[in-house]
Amino acid sequence: MDKKKVLVGMSGGVDSSAAALILKEQGYEVCGCTLRLYDNSVLGEGYAEGGCCSLSDVDDARSVCRKIGIDHVTLNFTDDFAKYVMKPFADSYINGETPNPCIECNKYMKFGTMLRRAELLGFDYIATGHYADVCYDDNRGRWLLKRSSDPRKDQTYVLYCMTQHQLEHTLFPLYGMEKTDVRRLAEKHGLVNSHKPDSQDICFVPDGDYVSFIERYTGYKPVSGEYVFSDGKRAGEHSGIINYTIGQRKGLGVTFGKPVFVTDKDPLSNTVTLGDEAELFHRTLFLRNFNLIIADKLSEPMRVTAKSRYSAKEQSALLYPAENGIVRIEFDDPVRAPAKGQACVVYDGDIVVGGGVIARV
Repeated sequence: MDKKKVLVGMSGGVDSSAAALILKEQGYEVCGCTLRLYDNSVLGEGYAEGGCCSLSDVDDARSVCRKIGIDHVTLNFTDDFAKYVMKPFADSYINGETPNPCIECNKYMKFGTMLRRAELLGFDYIATGHYADVCYDDNRGRWLLKRSSDPRKDQTYVLYCMTQHQLEHTLFPLYGMEKTDVRRLAEKHGLVNSHKPDSQDICFVPDGDYVSFIERYTGYKPVSGEYVFSDGKRAGEHSGIINYTIGQRKGLGVTFGKPVFVTDKDPLSNTVTLGDEAELFHRTLFLRNFNLIIADKLSEPMRVTAKSRYSAKEQSALLYPAENGIVRIEFDDPVRAPAKGQACVVYDGDIVVGGGVIARV
């Protein structure tokens, strides 16, 4: 049998480098691929060495490929990245939401545009350094997404949008490994990034100042408006809704002799609602753009666990079939500070049932 060809998405970090190395050792014909997703000139001065996919990251990925003896290519996807990730990120914040651009990047870029390009170039699979697994279920007749064996590194939350075709043609070589194993493997083979720190920031906002990014990128200027309480009573003036996140307590610029939190944002009235911490808790979420992985459709309510944001604690819930394109999920116990625009990802044990974007609470 001819060697299967794999195009490995390499960000310059140790995880994707180890993934390429493992696949080569397993006998695949491997080529490393770094995506050029944005122009530094668009983002402003000082962004060349920011988050993942910076210029130095490209050099690291190329160096690793030379070291392990595989080819390396750089693909320019700047137009698609601006259209599907950067602009929707900015628009979502302006519309009062709290988006997760890494999910959109995975959906449209890594497992969308990169996979299509790989197929055009004759590759059988793409691969990444995500901590997750793909398996085929004979009983269901479907490809499934399975969470990592190391719950501390599980990244299925940002992969819930994957389709059957994408799952069938994707490899996750790091499944079953812990981060210390990955670094040890990279160090053993003398990879330049074996001890490189993980990127923690949004790649196109490496300084974490998303408000300044939105102003530079779109020309949008925050407009001050009113703080209000849930009963409509005025509570002062805010500096623009994109400056606030659901659950925020500090930096509000107003005091009331007790802790208050941001509980809602309304871009139409340009108001930010404040309230007690108890007002942050909700049991019912309504999800749009729900991607169901385990079946073509859900015919009856299903007992699941779910996370309403990446760092949230997983909680028991009941998932209901979609009605008019919207999926309802009811948690057994209220979840803290679910935010419109964030993803809610649903699990059945180690299997990802699916997920969607929080439309309202």
